[in-house]
Amino acid sequence: QVRPVESGGGFVQGGGSLRLSCAASGRTFSSYDMGWFRQTPGKVREFVAAITWSGSSTYYADSVKGRFTTSRDNAKNAVYLQMNSLKPEDTAIYYCAAGLRGKVLDYSTDYFYDFWGQGTQVTVSL
Repeated sequence: QVRPVESGGGFVQGGGSLRLSCAASGRTFSSYDMGWFRQTPGKVREFVAAITWSGSSTYYADSVKGRFTTSRDNAKNAVYLQMNSLKPEDTAIYYCAAGLRGKVLDYSTDYFYDFWGQGTQVTVSL
């Protein structure tokens, strides 16, 4: 199993950039597809991006497509979310999640991810 830990959140002005990192402990990191989700108070957790275990494929929510990029470095047991052109509506707690490769039947559905980080807050001002 893996234990994801997010970092890199913070406060940024609209139009700015942030890079989130997710470090995952465990020797089998490359066996997991990784996803990014976000949640604001009173709302359902929503899909942001995902990357397959090899890094060969990535997936994005329409709301972030063209602005966010996810990548991974299996040698460092890490996955990243580069967020550009940030908008106030991107304000949320961002979570990193791991799902065993071959078991994530829908990358945008949190049900298929087994391990979750504690989240990191991203706040975007006007």
